[in-house]
Amino acid sequence: MRKLIASLATSLALGVAVLGFADVAMAQEAASAPAAAAVVEAAAAATPAAEASAPEAAPAAAAPVPNKGDVAWMLVSTLLVIMMSIPGLALFYGGLVRSKNMLSVLMQVFVVFSLISVLWFIYGYSLAFTEGNAYIGGFDRLFLKGVFDPATGAFAMGATFSKGVVIPEIVFVAFQATFAAITCGLIVGAFAERIKFSAVLLFVTLWFTFSYTPIAHMVWYWMGPDAYTGKEVVDAMNGKAGQIWQWGALDFAGGTVVHINAAVAGLVGAYMVGKRIGYGKEAFTPHSLTLTMVGASLLWVGWFGFNAGSALEAGNSAALAFLNTFSATACAVLAWCVGESLFKGKASMLGAASGAVAGLVAITPAAGNVGIVGAMVIGLVAGFACLWGVSGLKKLLGADDSLDVFGVHGVGGIVGALLTGVFNSPALGGPGYVTDWVTASVISAADYSIASQVWIQAKAVLLTIVWSGVVSVVAYKITDLVIGLRVSEDAEREGLDITSHGETAYHK
Repeated sequence: MRKLIASLATSLALGVAVLGFADVAMAQEAASAPAAAAVVEAAAAATPAAEASAPEAAPAAAAPVPNKGDVAWMLVSTLLVIMMSIPGLALFYGGLVRSKNMLSVLMQVFVVFSLISVLWFIYGYSLAFTEGNAYIGGFDRLFLKGVFDPATGAFAMGATFSKGVVIPEIVFVAFQATFAAITCGLIVGAFAERIKFSAVLLFVTLWFTFSYTPIAHMVWYWMGPDAYTGKEVVDAMNGKAGQIWQWGALDFAGGTVVHINAAVAGLVGAYMVGKRIGYGKEAFTPHSLTLTMVGASLLWVGWFGFNAGSALEAGNSAALAFLNTFSATACAVLAWCVGESLFKGKASMLGAASGAVAGLVAITPAAGNVGIVGAMVIGLVAGFACLWGVSGLKKLLGADDSLDVFGVHGVGGIVGALLTGVFNSPALGGPGYVTDWVTASVISAADYSIASQVWIQAKAVLLTIVWSGVVSVVAYKITDLVIGLRVSEDAEREGLDITSHGETAYHK
């Protein structure tokens, strides 16, 4: 209990430090609008008095009004991602561990999701999605300042990917909160069954602050299409975007931000926390593949919100991402089962569930960026590649990555990120990418270079691996020095359900 309090106290201290910066930031006028939020005044700001003086003045352009269908879709997508996290991810992970550690994994996923959500609302969103520099945002949205004005009832509007189309920024805040929270939840699978609960909380606080928010800013922060009002402002607007966005990397829903980022943190944790007692000598078989199958199924359903929701509008792009998520995942399940049959003689339920997650991971960066056939190829490749990731590669790495976080999310994320550069090509059925946000014109098949785009994708992957790796090493080391990483040997043998939480998942 004292260690848990110490962990929370350290997290609080970190928050206080952030608030120290906030005082400076709040004293400044918000000169720059948040990107994804760039922005437009709320319709409620238009007053009758302004309308009365209109005859003598040129009519002002009407503020964009959110489409109710877009808003509804984004709220549903947000709920879907919450469902894929708790209970989806929690049950998927919980079924894979031994019964004496079931409850501890449920607890870690549940509380990490809650902790990161709170930190996101306090400062995470501001660091990721406001203007700062190419690597990190600022504090303009600390405590979500400015997204809603209770005095006037006005909501700030956030940009989407279409000119003149907006959604309430507060919806975007909630949607992105689920991404941050599930990303940190993914990491716990790598060191399950032997880490202190308090250590988990302190580590994810540090890692979220110094790895997740910068990577999210680098990949997804830009000024929005409405900021590109003419050719004379293009360079200035591009210069305000995150570094990886400036390179031109494509990441529709988080191949780099979520999966590679989390996988590297998990792998580093597997090394630094150490192997479980008996690893390599005893069988660590899943205690309930039934729950794992239920969890994987919830992940699959929730992932439609994750990927199709990233279109930010209920339109064609969302529909494409929806179908691609559907087909790629089905292909990955079949590929994994075929691979197991060929190399192990039998297709397993564990393999089918893992194949589904592999396909979901790989199609994430590509969801709205590739055509239908491209998505199916990505799913097939991911099924075989991730099967190798949890067998051959895992042996090569020599780490006790308990629930194969790197083998599935790392390998699948890298495969998906690189193949996005291939199948985005219009010549291969992809939609291409926008080359000019002033006119919203899309690259032609003749001008698309697969080699150039794959190289850009590879740079994004490498930067994410290095950034997350360095931050993870430092964060684990700090956590180890402050409260220690690992439970005692006796506690590990008895099981974390009782020794860490005083409860059991099942009554005997």
